Amino acid sequence: MIIRAFACAVAALIAAGQAAAQTAGRAPPFVTTPPEVVERMLTLAQTRREDLVMDLGSGDGRIVIAAAKKYGARGIGVELDPKLVETARENARLAGVEQQTTFLNNDVLKTDLSSANVVTAYLLPWLMDALQPKFLAELAPGTRIVSHAFPMSGWEPDEMRQLALSGEYEGRSATLYYWVVPAQVRGEWQSVQPEGEWQLEIRQNFQQIDVEGAIGDERFRASQARLRGTSIEWESEGGRFEGRVLTFQIVGSLTANGASRSIVFARRQ
Repeated sequence: MIIRAFACAVAALIAAGQAAAQTAGRAPPFVTTPPEVVERMLTLAQTRREDLVMDLGSGDGRIVIAAAKKYGARGIGVELDPKLVETARENARLAGVEQQTTFLNNDVLKTDLSSANVVTAYLLPWLMDALQPKFLAELAPGTRIVSHAFPMSGWEPDEMRQLALSGEYEGRSATLYYWVVPAQVRGEWQSVQPEGEWQLEIRQNFQQIDVEGAIGDERFRASQARLRGTSIEWESEGGRFEGRVLTFQIVGSLTANGASRSIVFARRQ
């Protein structure tokens, strides 16, 4: 998959209300994320105790600390400003979650993201686009990503939420973007159970998919095809398929005429 990053004017930072972001060489002024935005980001990400939450541009550590305190999750914050890293570590100690949290003084573009299954970010648009190929290459399918204020170019979010702020932020609003890293399903597939009965061709643009194929000699084009992380489903003349994507297979069940049967697809060589 070819991902094209684009350059965004620094003025976009002002127009969108500023973001606590990182650059390859220096950190811009730190702007805190309102507490209710922190809470909604973690809720939108469906944060759970077993998660490892990685916050990119972690500032004073509030997202990582909130994930640990409220959900019991482990957390890693990545921040370019060493003073903010020290502040975050002290805040974690005061909150009693220093054993669950780690704060790295590092550039997000040079950080290994592969251990995370939840990623949060409040970063400039160009940096979100620069991270996009890292997200796809390093994060496992099913990893949840939530961005405050800025989307990614070309990769439509699975969900977008508008949040009216209160308290000292009364009259302002925040926009949250949510993605689930999709499994890679583009290509040709053939059923191995039942052997050779189904032939599939799947076209893919991030989580958007089109499914065409044949059942024996009968061609079909699936409707309502959907990919969410490793979950995949579609409907066709042959019935409704629901399954999940493994490393080299798609495994699931086909329901037709009120009866269900197992079906397994493998990539064609």
